[in-house]
Amino acid sequence: MWRNSLVFSHIHQQVVWQEGSLCAQHCLNNLLQGEYFSPVELSSIAHQLDEEERMRMAEGGVTSEDYRTFLQQPSGNMDDSGFFSIQVISNALKVWGLELILFNSPEYQRLRIDPINERSFICNYKEHWFTVRKLGKQWFNLNSLLTGPELISDTYLALFLAQLQQEGYSIFVVKGDLPDCEADQLLQMIRVQQMHRPKLIGEELAQLKEQRVQKTDLERVLEANDGSTVLDEDEEDLQRALALSRQEIDMEDEEADLRRAIQLSMQGSSRSISQDIPQTSGTHLTSEELRKRREAYFEKQQQQQDPPGQLSQPSERPTTSSGAPGSDPGDAMSEEDMLQAAVTMSLETVRNNFKTDGKK
Repeated sequence: MWRNSLVFSHIHQQVVWQEGSLCAQHCLNNLLQGEYFSPVELSSIAHQLDEEERMRMAEGGVTSEDYRTFLQQPSGNMDDSGFFSIQVISNALKVWGLELILFNSPEYQRLRIDPINERSFICNYKEHWFTVRKLGKQWFNLNSLLTGPELISDTYLALFLAQLQQEGYSIFVVKGDLPDCEADQLLQMIRVQQMHRPKLIGEELAQLKEQRVQKTDLERVLEANDGSTVLDEDEEDLQRALALSRQEIDMEDEEADLRRAIQLSMQGSSRSISQDIPQTSGTHLTSEELRKRREAYFEKQQQQQDPPGQLSQPSERPTTSSGAPGSDPGDAMSEEDMLQAAVTMSLETVRNNFKTDGKK
């Protein structure tokens, strides 16, 4: 992560996704900050160097053992993987008037030049090449195996180069004037700060792969959880349906018990009324006859309730506006008493029936 990332975006850096693949081309273009060399151009330089070497070997005789051995050996200036030798890189830089000097050579060490006073370095280990260059007033590691430019402080530069030498790198100082570039002009005015060191592409790829694996595992877990959630919801629905079914059965049982109780109550009421009211089979009674029989029944009940020696006094009956005998309060009371008696007997009958059913 960079501050002033807009300035950083002007720094040219080619990256390589496989170690040893055209890293010399990337090294040169990162040094010059532009697409100046292609693999074809570098291959042409390599073939030219091979031809010059062949001509020198032929001076000793084309029939000599050394010459035949030279022809059988592969080129030392390039190979199929995209590797190019230091001779190819040096000849390519001569086009721009640039020269390479070995950093740890006795001639350069005698000069006692502080590395921060140089402009750029080219580093090589086996088949890998990369550039360390000063842009503006700051140093940057433009290694194509990194995900981005790495800022190097002035105090750390000498230590960084010494560490590379201990790891087996050959370091070359680039002498001469580099072509102007936009990044160098901007960084002459603005300094950038790097919050996090860029990672190696291998580390980045491994991290991306691990993230994909973790994402796949997470999706698998989420899918499994979704499945179990569906199962849990189905089970809850089943339990809810069973509970509703049991409630409906209980309600049906209660309704059946209520209907049976009402039926028994009606049966008990009919039996009680039939026992209290005299039955006349086959005879149709008029309302006047029914009234007289009812009066006789209640007078009989009244006589049974009065103490011995007392005579019941007949009460005068009020007449209606038509002059006909009206209904007395005794009639109303007798009807209420009959209803109360019927209800009491009905309840007793229901209780007896429930007791009988319980014993069964």
